[in-house]
Amino acid sequence: MSRLPTGKTGRRSDGTFAPGNAGGPGRPPAATVHEHRAAMVQAVTPDDVADIMRALVAQAKAGDIAAARLVLERVFGRVTDTETLERIEALETAILARQEDRAA
Repeated sequence: MSRLPTGKTGRRSDGTFAPGNAGGPGRPPAATVHEHRAAMVQAVTPDDVADIMRALVAQAKAGDIAAARLVLERVFGRVTDTETLERIEALETAILARQEDRAA
């Protein structure tokens, strides 16, 4: 926690900001974040992405588990826990059955 010139932290004993403490600059406006993301996307070409994926595949084939996981997640999506999927399906079935009962 940074200290103020007075030696105090600018916070109350419960950790919340004391009156007069602005709490710092906060998160940048969404427009700024959008501009940064747009600049990053423009800096990467489709050829760059293909080169990166080829390098990751080569690392995965050489036994790099982290690279293999990243490639597989990007190609097939993240693995979802089977039990979670079964529960979601059961809930969807129950919701649909309830909706059909109400409609009847």
